[in-house]
This record gives sequence, structure tokens and C-alpha cells, in this order.
Amino acid sequence: MKAIAITRAAKDGSNIDALQDITLPKPVAQGHDILVAVNAISVNPVDTKVRSGFSSDTPRVLGWDAIGTVVETGEAVTLFKPGDAVWYAGSLTRPGSNSEYQLVDERIAALKPQSVENAAAAALPLTAITAWEMLFDRLGIQENGSEGEVLLIVGAAGGVGSILTQLARRLTKVTVIGTASRPESQKWVTELGAHHVIDHSKPLTEELQRIGVKHVTHVASLTNTEEHYAQLIEALIPQGKFALIDDPVALDVRALKAKSISLHWEFMFTRSMFVTSDIIEQHNLLTRVAKLIDQGVLRTTLGEHYGTINADNLRRAHALLETGRAVGKIVLEGF
Repeated sequence: MKAIAITRAAKDGSNIDALQDITLPKPVAQGHDILVAVNAISVNPVDTKVRSGFSSDTPRVLGWDAIGTVVETGEAVTLFKPGDAVWYAGSLTRPGSNSEYQLVDERIAALKPQSVENAAAAALPLTAITAWEMLFDRLGIQENGSEGEVLLIVGAAGGVGSILTQLARRLTKVTVIGTASRPESQKWVTELGAHHVIDHSKPLTEELQRIGVKHVTHVASLTNTEEHYAQLIEALIPQGKFALIDDPVALDVRALKAKSISLHWEFMFTRSMFVTSDIIEQHNLLTRVAKLIDQGVLRTTLGEHYGTINADNLRRAHALLETGRAVGKIVLEGF
């Protein structure tokens, strides 16, 4: 089968040219696995992080977002049958979706939305899981509730921020404040439903004062947490909640003590990596998100379509993501 793999170790992260087209054996489904013929994928920051930190010369297939068709099922599979159109984000510990065929545990996949094309749907699985778990599981915001609470989303124009803004606005009563630094990204966040948009290239406390907000109850920090950390703590109310997804080198958690602020890390691969007892919740979550899309409650976060799935186009996608200027998600489709 065709695949795109990272083919050599990184040297100071400069191995984007090592994304190469290769040929691999077609895998066989066993146990809870379904074998999926991949139709469309999207590219996430985790792809660039894994690539730039790659320390082996054994090729590895990246990619953690896919739409595809089930072609084979393992003997323990009960959720799907051949011919089903599915979507999923896969597992960080297994070969990724940048290939013609991929094995994925049925318990982290779901039937794709019926109302959108493959490319539009491919933009969503990883970020939807991340955003849902962060909003409801980590931050404890209540679906159909949390009236009077204020959520600040740092980096609201990116992949996770784009769906998190929608989930918070459409499914809760929380006031949503998103940050974005450029006119086009600010417009995007406004269109996604944020009540307010502020500029994270300026001091956040001053920007909050500008819109008449003294304090927030919840923070979802999606990028540059170290840079904004002190101001986010200042902005949070006593007993507020702080969640993040990026990888700061160091955070002084003692700074949270005076306000009894709780710190929550969200990593959507935890359930698949450790095969947790509640691993099926990612199937349930994606099933719910698919219905919300089909009902018109949520919209795709597709930003740009980069053409067919090949090494040249994946290198272009990685390069754009590493600039930090992508709006929405980058999608590739077909081999």
C-alpha cells in the first residue's frame, strides 16, 4: 500500500524533507481492530512535533485524523461492518493515517457525519475529542449550563480552538472569549460564535479590561502557555480552573496556590495509549459530534485543502503549521 513516512531522525527539528512516499504491506485486522481504507486526512501540530522529535531511522507513518471506509474487521469487532464510513483520530502508539490502509481500534472510531463531504469531516476528529474532553471532562463546564461563568480560550483560531469555541457557545451558557492576533483569525473566531475576541499579542489583562471583563472562571490555554501564564493566573478568579494542551518547558505551579486554581492537562491520546476502562467514550463522543454536525449545530473547521495525500503536500502542510499562522485545519484527500 502507498504511505508517507518520516524516514530519518531529526537534526534540530529540520527533517521536513524526510517525509517521503514509501510502500508498505497492507495490514490485517484482528481483535477489536477495523481495517480502514483511508479517504481523507487532516494535519495537526502533533504531526510536526513527532516529526521534529523523531530519533530513529526506521520509517514511521504519521497522521492522526482520518475519514475512511471499513474493509475488514477483527473477530472481536461489534460496532462496525465492511462498507461503513467512519472517522477517528487513531492512536499515537500505532502507525498513523498517512497511508492507504490503517488499523484502528473500533472503540475510538465512529460513523462519520452524513451531511458533509470527506474533506470537511476529516478536519474534526482529533480536535473535537480534545476540545470536548477539555471543556466537559477537564474544566467541568456543564452542558446546557454554566450560566454566569466566563471561558477564555487562548489560541481560538487554531484547530482545537475552532471547535472548542463552537462547543462552548452552542452547548453551554458560558460566556466565550477567544484570542486571535490577526484580522483574518479574529474574523474567523467571531464567525465561530465567540462573544468577544481579544488580541493575544497584547497583554491579556489589558485586553480583558478593554471589553469590560474583570475576571474569568475558566482558561483553556491552547498555545504559548508559558508566555501568558502569569497574566492568565491574574485573570482567573479564586478557585478558577486552568487547562492546557501545549508543552511548556516549565510552569511554576506554586503560583496557583494563593487562588486555589486547579490545573488540568488534556491529552486526547490518553485513552488509546493506556487502553483505559472508559476507552469506548471516544466512540460515544465522536458519535455525538457527528450528530451535532448533521443537525447543523456544529460546522467544519476546514481551513485549507492541500490536494491529494502525498509527501509533497504533507511537507507543505507541516511547513504552514510550523509558522503558527494556520487558520482552521489543513486537509488532504485521496491517493
